[in-house]
Amino acid sequence: MLLCLVAVFSLYFTASSGTIVNDSYNDFVEEDNGPQLDYKDPHWCHSPGLTNGEVTCHSPQGRAYMSTLGTRCEMSCDRGYRLIGKSSIQCLPSRRWSGTAFCRKMRCHVLSLIEHGRYTCTQGFMVDSRCDFICDAGYRIEGQHSRTCERKGSWSGVQPNCEDTDPPKIKCPPSRLKVADPGKLTAMVTWDPPKATDTADKSLDVILIGQGPGTDFKEGASIIRYKVYDQARNRAACKFLVRVEVRRCPVLSPPLQGYLTCSSDGNNYGATCDYNCEGGYERRGVSSRVCLFNRSWGGGPAECVPMEIKSDVKTVSALLDQFYENRRLLIMSAPNITDPDYQLQNIMIQKADCGLDLRRVTVIELLGSPPRETGRIKESLLSSEAIEGLRQSFRISRSYFSMLLLDELGMDRERFIFPMASDELFSYIDSFLLDEEERERLELHRDFCD
Repeated sequence: MLLCLVAVFSLYFTASSGTIVNDSYNDFVEEDNGPQLDYKDPHWCHSPGLTNGEVTCHSPQGRAYMSTLGTRCEMSCDRGYRLIGKSSIQCLPSRRWSGTAFCRKMRCHVLSLIEHGRYTCTQGFMVDSRCDFICDAGYRIEGQHSRTCERKGSWSGVQPNCEDTDPPKIKCPPSRLKVADPGKLTAMVTWDPPKATDTADKSLDVILIGQGPGTDFKEGASIIRYKVYDQARNRAACKFLVRVEVRRCPVLSPPLQGYLTCSSDGNNYGATCDYNCEGGYERRGVSSRVCLFNRSWGGGPAECVPMEIKSDVKTVSALLDQFYENRRLLIMSAPNITDPDYQLQNIMIQKADCGLDLRRVTVIELLGSPPRETGRIKESLLSSEAIEGLRQSFRISRSYFSMLLLDELGMDRERFIFPMASDELFSYIDSFLLDEEERERLELHRDFCD
């Protein structure tokens, strides 16, 4: 040991004292510490694996050497997975593979919701998941009913829509019958407006076609229609009848020598008919009758009978007052009963008696001179005072034939000095003495005298 220490000390001292030592650093031999390449080692690299995928390797040494040096492996993922990393790797001399890879599960984007509908998916938004679309009640799918998440991460088809194709529902009230009110030809009819429903919309547009409730409906049937539209303009409709019945009695016949004045429509329920008699006639019986609900008239019919004329009055005013506003007068004067004009006129008057009566004309005859002068209305004789009063009041001569026509107010309307045919006399009366109402009644009874 002492010798060794001396040798070391001598070497150190020599170097520190400037002595040149031969440098042999560049002449060293390099040791090879790397692995020895072995192409036959079956496990040169670790066995490659790929979760949710498949590794397909090809080795120069054959199938039995899947991890030998130089082996190349192809990486592929199962359906629904995407390869992340190298699709092809090789076993290197460093006993490592040339790259790495893994399989990531693929997804499609989240489908947007559809208005008035929904969807359900078999596997969420993963590949091969099918999403089925369902619409709310009252809506129908327009487009594809389902979409599938495809291998590349995109959805098949296009997004469908939910269209409102279901029309709304509306129910009208039942048809109704209403009897017209007494004395009216109409009836007020009311009903509750129909309610409309729709599976899709709460706001519906209901339209009435025709008269509305609470209004007066005329006799007969009226069709009431309702239409309803939803927001998609789908339409539904309903209708019902409103029938107004006017209960009617048999039409009353006017009395002979009289007429009826009736309220409302004349023979409807509640109508009143008043009996009126022509001038020179008076009513016998009820003054009016009412049409009852059971379609019959109350009371019995009235008739018009000739008014009782008092011919024995002493003054002309008392005589004329009986005809005032009731009858017209035709005063016929002749010198005697044998006067030819009188006889001719008398024959025509007798034939025209019915027509004169329809026109409310009473004939007064003045014949002869005092003291054998006579005056009469049909078979009733006038007093001498009344005869004289007529001649004086209306200046009727005894010396020749003449006729004087007085209206219902006792006014002198026309004088005739020659016999007049009935047609000419009637024409004058109809044209100048009758009012419109009398003409209408005359037209209704024109065939009565045939």
